[in-house]
Amino acid sequence: MLISAAYAQAAGAAEPTGSLMQFLPLILMFVVLWFLMIRPQQKRAKEHQAMLNALAKGDEVVTGGGIAGRVAKIGENYITVEIAEGVEINVQKPAIALTLPKGTLKSL
Repeated sequence: MLISAAYAQAAGAAEPTGSLMQFLPLILMFVVLWFLMIRPQQKRAKEHQAMLNALAKGDEVVTGGGIAGRVAKIGENYITVEIAEGVEINVQKPAIALTLPKGTLKSL
């Protein structure tokens, strides 16, 4: 016959470090992903939430759409922003992107 008989050999004991070495690149990729992407995003989310909780009437803010104005009223889910004299809009709290230093908006 063309195929020779294959005889089973006694398998050697598995190395305990061999299985760890197989998963080491995967573990390292997760650690790098954590420190470069997930952790900074969580930090930004906490800072944004703290900024929203610290909003008060009269603060000058910019929305995610780029509208700048002064906070007129604060509700539980919505904020009323005065964008011009007598012109107010309601925006959701998470839509507030940043707060401006006092006195930035002089035209209101």
